Amino acid sequence: ELEESMAPEEKRDLKSRIKTLLKEKDAVLVAHYYVSGDLQELAAETGGFTSDSLDMARFGNEHPASTLVVAGVRFMGETAKILNPEKKVLMPDLEATCSLDLGCPAEEFSAFCDQHPDRTVVVYANTSAEVKARSHWVVTSSIAEKVVRYLHQKGEKVLWAPDKYLGDYVQSRTGADLISWDGACVVHEEFKAEALKDMRLENPDAAVLVHPESPREVIEQADVVGSTTQIIKAAQELPNRRFIVATDRGIFHKMRQAAPGKVFIPAPIAGETVECIACAHCPWMAMNGLQNLAHSLETGENEIHVDPETGRRARVAVERMLEFSRNLKSVES
Repeated sequence: ELEESMAPEEKRDLKSRIKTLLKEKDAVLVAHYYVSGDLQELAAETGGFTSDSLDMARFGNEHPASTLVVAGVRFMGETAKILNPEKKVLMPDLEATCSLDLGCPAEEFSAFCDQHPDRTVVVYANTSAEVKARSHWVVTSSIAEKVVRYLHQKGEKVLWAPDKYLGDYVQSRTGADLISWDGACVVHEEFKAEALKDMRLENPDAAVLVHPESPREVIEQADVVGSTTQIIKAAQELPNRRFIVATDRGIFHKMRQAAPGKVFIPAPIAGETVECIACAHCPWMAMNGLQNLAHSLETGENEIHVDPETGRRARVAVERMLEFSRNLKSVES
């Protein structure tokens, strides 16, 4: 949050320095919707990209730059490296991780898979390269339900990891035979169903947009359940002027751009005091800033490395998702 206190001209100079560095290093900036508005804008201004983790992976894979700078959390940098082993992948801060990734250690997960050898292993993108390497499929929230439905229709039983709420949602939507690892996202797990009911009564005209990593009692109150990209799309397309949004507050920057004139209200989380209503923000996403981004580009520090053999195995599962998503697009168009 240091950059909040920066003088405007100081910030302007820092941004222009980063723009020069991106050119010099043949680098492109890929940012997630949950990082600061400054970084999202910088990506847009420099021919980079801001999106959800599926499209970040796809963009990095298709872009000719020899260096990818990933503003997000560590698994996103690893996914970029898995798909682009020949490219250099830098991050503003290598300590920026994810509670889902931390809560699913590779050795324990591998043992869990060994106990259920008859199941197709589907893991969420929010996992380490080692966990991805142990899986058959990697999915993001925007495609999870479609992939599991496809597997269910083929008669396959699913072992799901790591987010139990997303697993529960996908299972309820598809009817798949699915067992889940017991993990949760620290941000989404905090949304409170009772407080959301009260908020809906106070805002009867507001549509409720919820990320599927949230608890079931929160999802049940949603008008739209979807990934970050799907939530932004709903804000643009629904007739409502007001929205209650249950996901990381980093997304509000893009939502205000995409749907100007609409009002976005953060869904209530633990604490429910007025001060804490906007606390739904990933502490690790907040570690990405202009200063550490510039430092990484200048020094080449914070490079992501993935063991080549692990990367090769993980790539099979990630490519499977990208291929599935391409086929979906061609069918839909």
